[in-house]
Amino acid sequence: MMKVVITAHARKRLQELRQEQIREQDIRAAARSIPGYIPTATRFRGFVAASGRAFDLVVKDVPAGRLVITIIGK
Repeated sequence: MMKVVITAHARKRLQELRQEQIREQDIRAAARSIPGYIPTATRFRGFVAASGRAFDLVVKDVPAGRLVITIIGK
């Protein structure tokens, strides 16, 4: 299973109103669902949290695993 690393910036964003009801497990599941290797920071759209809140992720693959740079709630 791929390791997902969530940045401090992304964790801080989860506290904002626009990202409310998005949980870490939603982010980890979404990041793991992206196939292939992501060499540069890329925005992936159209994920839905268990609460029903839609969100986008900006991720990049690094030696430590898949790095979640930020979360954009809809």
